Amino acid sequence: MTRHQIVVVAGPEVELTAKTIAALRKQLANIEHGEPRWLAKGEACDIAVELTGPEEVADVTERLRRACAPHAIDIAIVPEMHRRKRLLIADMESTIIRQECLDELAEFVGLRDQVSDITACAMRGELDFEAAIKARVGLLKGLSEDILEQVMQDRVELMGGARTLVQTMRTNNAFCVLVSGGFTYFSSRVSHIVGFHEHRANQLKIENRALTGEVQEPILGREAKLTALDYYCSVYGLKYEAALAVGDGANDLTMIKAAGLGVAYHAKPVVAAEADVQISHTDLTALLYLQGYNKEEFVF
Repeated sequence: MTRHQIVVVAGPEVELTAKTIAALRKQLANIEHGEPRWLAKGEACDIAVELTGPEEVADVTERLRRACAPHAIDIAIVPEMHRRKRLLIADMESTIIRQECLDELAEFVGLRDQVSDITACAMRGELDFEAAIKARVGLLKGLSEDILEQVMQDRVELMGGARTLVQTMRTNNAFCVLVSGGFTYFSSRVSHIVGFHEHRANQLKIENRALTGEVQEPILGREAKLTALDYYCSVYGLKYEAALAVGDGANDLTMIKAAGLGVAYHAKPVVAAEADVQISHTDLTALLYLQGYNKEEFVF
């Protein structure tokens, strides 16, 4: 038997009540578990539980999710050991920011629908990521560099809880890295605004202040994200169990499955189906509750 924590987090405009928690505990009638511990009144709590292994964790998770299906409530079960993570590896687009930057750039050349379709296929895992990024960037050949700044200033919006997640983990001595299949033009700026220690992304080729339609090699994709996880674990002498990885697309799946806590965040179905932890209703502060932080510990 291994001690786990069932983490229950309410979505926006939903109050998590003692009645709701009591109903969830009825689903645990045949399983040894403790009293609820409130991490934020009306918003998040956890319940200690003894489970035998991955199969029982998956079974109980599914049972609790079904019980919460009518409500915007996220349920996750995480091991109690090494609960607070020392390393955060985060995807950028549709995870730390709400947008897909290539889609926003494509609007300026009247190709948003075409580029968005390619993006969606790649994120669902239906297209090779490297081929998809080359195809999309190729369509933007000749786009003025000024448009990149315009998109950054006018279109890019942080995901709810992004700064709180990173600043709270930094304050608690975690190293935070933004690893994106997007572009350094955006990742460098987003990284600075949110407070990541470092960032990694692809580099657009620009000549005479215009996009050439090419991406510098090597292209950072699915395996490069796992490579980043390996690298930072090695540098800081950490095991995978000390790492938290979060993302939404198919190119994030390898690092999500490898990390001690891998989170599919508002993710594509293929990613959510394979990730142990899914956050579908709440913002990025849910990742702090997963680690056992009380709201009073959040750095806003």
